Amino acid sequence: MSGSNGAKENSHKKARTSPYPGSKVQRSQVPNEKVGWLVEWQDYNPVEYTAVSVLAGPRWADPQISESNFSPKFNEKDGHVERKSQNGRYEIENGRPRNPAGRTGLVGRGLLGRWGPNHAADPIITRWKRDKSGNKITHPISGKNILQFVAIKRKDCGEWAIPGGMVDPGEKISATLKREFGEEALNSLQKSSAEKKQLEEQLHKLFSQEHLVIYKGYVDDPRNTDNAWMETEAVNYHDETGEIMDNLSLEAGDDAGKVKWVDISDKLKLYASHAQFIKLVAEKRDAHWSEDSETDCHGL
Repeated sequence: MSGSNGAKENSHKKARTSPYPGSKVQRSQVPNEKVGWLVEWQDYNPVEYTAVSVLAGPRWADPQISESNFSPKFNEKDGHVERKSQNGRYEIENGRPRNPAGRTGLVGRGLLGRWGPNHAADPIITRWKRDKSGNKITHPISGKNILQFVAIKRKDCGEWAIPGGMVDPGEKISATLKREFGEEALNSLQKSSAEKKQLEEQLHKLFSQEHLVIYKGYVDDPRNTDNAWMETEAVNYHDETGEIMDNLSLEAGDDAGKVKWVDISDKLKLYASHAQFIKLVAEKRDAHWSEDSETDCHGL
């Protein structure tokens, strides 16, 4: 992603939508040509909003910048909290971090706990779609094999998504990927200790094989603000034979309303930037994506 110049219609659309999620708050409108911080805009007057749930001071949230005992170390590892961005250094203005992708029409943190980058991890678990005899199914038009991934239906907005979540302070990304997949797609939090042990063994098999890092960095997310934004590491774990996932029954848990295997194609409507991650997986695995011959990737 290039610094902060120019309008980024594609990478910075959801971060300008109103009302802000979970509220009636309307952002100040930011036209495409005014997104970049390098474009002067003296009349820019963003709305200030931080959700009550964040201001209540849960352990996953920072205090307000104005609090005297809070002196965050931006652009570095701050105790257990990772304040470095995957996109390089970000600017600090009046003590507040500045969104590297540009203006959003809203200042404060909205629903996000951290000032600056809020780190998430998105595990993309895939397998080949097979017929009853176990043969891979090819798409009749593209002639490519059809790939499936595990999708959850989010309770907050009803959209289908990758079963990811926030990285806990001090947690390795690999641990977050495994934990979130277990909690959201396998309902691991509700299992007995014997079931958990069995689940852990299967998950270890799946997550210890070769994997592809699909994307690292800023995510165009409806929760982003001028001072707080989502970043993720999306990683693909592929079950080539399908045998590991055959032994794991999908069951929605935690933030998920439903969970299922979904065929990958350009017809998918997914949450935030998830469709772009899924498209990259299809390209890397040489799987079916589109019925058109024109399938080049138009950047993130």
